Amino acid sequence: MQFQKKTLSTLITGVVVATMATTVASTALATTDGKVKIGVLADMGGTYADLCGPGCVVATRMAIEDFGGQVLGKDIELVSADSQLKPDIASSVARKWVENEDVDVIGGLVSSAVTGAVTQVTNSSKNITLITGSGSNAFTTSACSPYIAHWTYNVVALANGTVKPMVSEGKNKWFFITADYAFGHALEAASMKIIEANGGETVGTVRAPLGTTDFSSYVLQAQASGANVVALANAGNDTVNALSAAAEFGLTDYMDIAGLLVFTPNAQAMDPETAQGMRLTTGFYWDMDDQTRAWSTRFEALHGAIPSMSHAGAYSATMHYLKAVKAVGTDDSDAVMKQMKNTKPDDFFARNATFRADGRMEHDMLLVEIKEAADRKSKNDIYNIVEVIPGNKAYSPMLPSCAF
Repeated sequence: MQFQKKTLSTLITGVVVATMATTVASTALATTDGKVKIGVLADMGGTYADLCGPGCVVATRMAIEDFGGQVLGKDIELVSADSQLKPDIASSVARKWVENEDVDVIGGLVSSAVTGAVTQVTNSSKNITLITGSGSNAFTTSACSPYIAHWTYNVVALANGTVKPMVSEGKNKWFFITADYAFGHALEAASMKIIEANGGETVGTVRAPLGTTDFSSYVLQAQASGANVVALANAGNDTVNALSAAAEFGLTDYMDIAGLLVFTPNAQAMDPETAQGMRLTTGFYWDMDDQTRAWSTRFEALHGAIPSMSHAGAYSATMHYLKAVKAVGTDDSDAVMKQMKNTKPDDFFARNATFRADGRMEHDMLLVEIKEAADRKSKNDIYNIVEVIPGNKAYSPMLPSCAF
């Protein structure tokens, strides 16, 4: 009889445990705080505003609306803020959002210094970040995390797409004008590695503060370096201003200028006579095919300008996140991220894509060439697509230590 009592007790305990497990599972299959809230933290009025500022808010809102505006029976909320390209301000906003305002996921994140500050907060709080504007490869290497989704591009893909072919064509002496912060340093380092690996050399570098308007002294150093390529390891208005200075001093007449990160708004702002023929790598071009044109036409109607790759990436990353929330029935970060990585991204932006275990969204990149003025049919007709670069050729292999 003692055996029977023990068995009955065990059975009762098992029922209780099973009931508790069912209750816990049922509780988990809902939003953790009763809602899904997305924050977009970007540069709303500074050097990178055209790249991922108000436009990233527009693109994220488009994704929410296309998804249906609701998930798990609740309205999807959207908030936004200006990082001012200052890491301390960005981390303060991120901390307030996740600790006091129930923000589940933070997107946008242009400027790698800002992104690094934000991910320190979100990694600790276990909130997902959707990095769509920053380029440093640190976020899937030295600063990798289970909660990072690096979506649009990185410095390795840019360098593989642009630098390697130029060195192979005999452009083997390089001088760098580099943005003096994390992104610029990472882009310079990735490019130098590829130059050296392909038989070229770096003959000089100079660092320019973010937001520099007068590049004269830097261009003069490049002119005296003996280089046959001047690499602009910067972005946004910095690239436009640096190219303008290079043209003013005549460098463009006898040296190649490599824009290592040129977004469509910047390409539009460049003098076609100066920029024509420049090759660069991008993760997206609005006029690639019917899918990209259809989405870009909608975006332009709302934003007043064609999208950059960061805008398209913001839409794509947000949509993939929301699909994962719906699929797993919760906004719990661990469950959502697992679903995101187990599901192949596939939309007008993410072509032949894989969301890797290290948080890198690997997808096709494009090598493009800036058109001559005479060949442009409209102000938006900027690039010829030279080559589609498969993602596994553009991005570096995953580190085992970052396979979460």
